[in-house]
Amino acid sequence: MKKKALSLLLASTMVVSLTACGGSGDSSASGDAQTSSGSSDAQTSSGSNSSSSGDASSDSSAASGEKADYHEVLADGLTIVVNGTVTATVDNGQAEFKKQWEDAVGIPLTIKQLDHSGYTDAVGRLFASQDYPDAMIMSAEMFKQYAPTGLLWDMKGAYDNAAFQERMTLPEINEGLVDKEGHLYAFAPTYGNGCVTYVKKAWLDACNINIDDIKTYDDYYNMLKAFHEGDPDGNGTSGDTYGVVAAGFLGNEAPYINYLPEFWQDAYPSLYQKDDGTWVDGFQEDATKQALLRLQKAYQEGAIDPESLTASTKIAREKWFSNDQTGSSGVFTYWAGKWYQNLTDYFIKNEVDAELVQIPPIQEIKDTVGGYLNREAPVWVIIDDGDGDNTREQAIFDALFETMLDGDVVQTLWVYGAEDVHWSVHAEEFTTNPGTDNAKDYSYEEGTFHLKPSPNDPNSVWKSNHLDPALIISPLTNGYDAQTELQAAGNKFFTENCVDAPASPVSETFTNETGTIFDAQLACITEVVTKGGDVDAAIETYKNTVGSIIDQCLAELNQ
Repeated sequence: MKKKALSLLLASTMVVSLTACGGSGDSSASGDAQTSSGSSDAQTSSGSNSSSSGDASSDSSAASGEKADYHEVLADGLTIVVNGTVTATVDNGQAEFKKQWEDAVGIPLTIKQLDHSGYTDAVGRLFASQDYPDAMIMSAEMFKQYAPTGLLWDMKGAYDNAAFQERMTLPEINEGLVDKEGHLYAFAPTYGNGCVTYVKKAWLDACNINIDDIKTYDDYYNMLKAFHEGDPDGNGTSGDTYGVVAAGFLGNEAPYINYLPEFWQDAYPSLYQKDDGTWVDGFQEDATKQALLRLQKAYQEGAIDPESLTASTKIAREKWFSNDQTGSSGVFTYWAGKWYQNLTDYFIKNEVDAELVQIPPIQEIKDTVGGYLNREAPVWVIIDDGDGDNTREQAIFDALFETMLDGDVVQTLWVYGAEDVHWSVHAEEFTTNPGTDNAKDYSYEEGTFHLKPSPNDPNSVWKSNHLDPALIISPLTNGYDAQTELQAAGNKFFTENCVDAPASPVSETFTNETGTIFDAQLACITEVVTKGGDVDAAIETYKNTVGSIIDQCLAELNQ
């Protein structure tokens, strides 16, 4: 088929483009960045190995509005590819999650869990090998890059007729994914979420700083300098700590600036659409130059941890809550909601002062952007097997997405994990961190829903599996709710202080050249920030390197 050949060409081109950037792909998740390689029984192929999109108008049972029994259609099983947002990993109860899902849904399930930090690259390599799953998770930006290739199934009809429509509280999330031609190539079970800035209370106290006084960029920067020049960790040495640590000065996925928002402020260093509808390259704007100069100064003066240039999210996190705070930082901007609890728990586990405070967006952000950025929602997609018949794809939708939001048994698996492994309703008592000052006792009566200790860490109480209960578009109907006070406070804080991030561009050239563009941006940032180079000269080099590519992208977006 010509269509199949075209899809293979596009997918292969994207692999070269996406792997060239060496990106983490971490923006695809606000969950725990696990690095499991997949389930022990992960297969190397699935029932949908073709690379092309079938004809949505083909004569099939799905197209005619009839549904085949997914148990019969998927008797050979369902294969999914996931990242670290599925926190029930191989060493953290995935086998039990998988078995309970199979018992509830009635078909075999194969889970291929790829490395979270390199998910974008790993998916590109997977597609280049033509090892297609039935369905998989994508970040919003990944989805927009793959949507034009013909690899993804148009699920608009299936979505419109889904049973969970009656229970949805946030229908606009998926309505916004419908393209101009009326196609829906992705499904978002939650809204996007975003990052907020956390500060160590103990460091504030050590430097005699009142968090309520941090209102402007100057206030923020002076706090960072105090954390670097003073002795906030109390080890008797000044200058061996930093102000802020981040997983990269610039992200390789939208919304790009979410780990260092105070420095970027009103800059958006990627292609974005202005209020008048015109697409522009924000990296060439003066706002980006000013942001680079702010980063340059912070790097030179020790306000920012220099390892932030290349740090992954895992490295940045672990350095921040390490039990040895020498070389750590006082500030970390990271995901809201459940990560308020997660980060606190890591501090407790490492026996470090655990009190964290969230600071509202600084005035410069409020006056321009409006708040922290709420990213576009990550999505699930179904791979079109290219046979011109929608029966299998409809069955995948029914088995995976319909049950994922059933409000009860299967949705609970996706939200909280496996029963009696990650959560329980049986009488139970346990203690975390026994024998330490952080020891905490838990006691539950029979019939009370509660979370259990994590399978791979008995001193940490389980939080959730794939779907954050605070972000889901269709809530559970069984009354199960295990949000902690910190999780609830974190979600409330974010929703009160966020605005939607700019929409990601949809351009064939941008899809194919994303890696090249990011490499040029990173080279510019490295030259200015870490080497102290001239910002105008570095921007000119960027334009000379990828200017023609950017012009082509903008031409496609603005036509």
